[in-house]
Amino acid sequence: MKVLITGGTGFTGSHTVRALIAAGHEVRLLVRDPAKVRTVFEPDGFIPDDVVVGDMTDADAVDDALAGCDGVVHVAALVDLRRAAARRVEDTNARGVELVVGGAAWRGLPRIVYVSSLGAFLTPGGPPLSPELPIAAGTTAYARSKAHAERYVRRLQEQGAQIRISYPAAIVGPNDPTMSAANDGVRAHVRDLGIITSTGLQVVDVRDLAMLHLKLLDLPSGMHRYAAAGEMLTWSDYFQLLDNLIGHRIRRIRVPGGLLRAAGLAGDVVKRFYDFDFPMTRDSMEFMTRWPGADAERTTRELGLHFRDAVETYRDTLIWMYQAGHLGAKHVGKLADIALTP
Repeated sequence: MKVLITGGTGFTGSHTVRALIAAGHEVRLLVRDPAKVRTVFEPDGFIPDDVVVGDMTDADAVDDALAGCDGVVHVAALVDLRRAAARRVEDTNARGVELVVGGAAWRGLPRIVYVSSLGAFLTPGGPPLSPELPIAAGTTAYARSKAHAERYVRRLQEQGAQIRISYPAAIVGPNDPTMSAANDGVRAHVRDLGIITSTGLQVVDVRDLAMLHLKLLDLPSGMHRYAAAGEMLTWSDYFQLLDNLIGHRIRRIRVPGGLLRAAGLAGDVVKRFYDFDFPMTRDSMEFMTRWPGADAERTTRELGLHFRDAVETYRDTLIWMYQAGHLGAKHVGKLADIALTP
């Protein structure tokens, strides 16, 4: 089948493209910068040539991109933490979902995948996250845009649209064209300083998420919603895992969760006077210090998708970061020798 992928030159999108092509499907990309297609995929030995140039908020471009497709995977989303960009984030992401997912539903496409987030259900102090929980309101522009999109897509599902939704935890893995937030966090921990605080973290390997999207496209008609998350690690266990992989101890300090949340709140206040794209927000600190875990057991049981061990994910990610020049040999330790092995 021919599948349109938005965000196909980004992290999740590019891995989804690879999974679909490996499975024998045709792909079409909706991209703003066609030069990135060559940059991202040339190392793989293939360059997708079915490309529509345009933005997900451009109705004509989206219409051209959907024409002749059997399915779509909507990955693209605008992320910008500046206060001045809040309205644009909400408007852009809402418009994109309405045009891409809504347009595919209007055309009657039988296979539509929307990439949401487990964060859409996060209520600090609440139960483990799953697609069965109520949608959280969201306090940042990006979180509100995901909540709005979630409600919109679910209404389409209830009206009979053949939409499948994936709910990933933080996404980590190799071959990241944009150095996404979770990967950048891993790099900072290894290169600079780690913080041990309350609860822990949970990620999904981007390659497993891409495989989930492939499986979702193949599902029969119905209202399908599946979480994507690996094992939950305490922050202490996470840093011990990294220590074992690289062969030396990463510098780290302990900071109470309450203090980090207060720092995030202070960052939000500062942005009222000095607007900048700073990742320490109250929301991000809630994720870091009060993550309740997520339950992806049903994904494994019903779809047969087993999420790979965290050791494999972080090993491959660190080796790629070294090979790509994002980390030096002193940072990745003994993994540098593995990275240089033919």
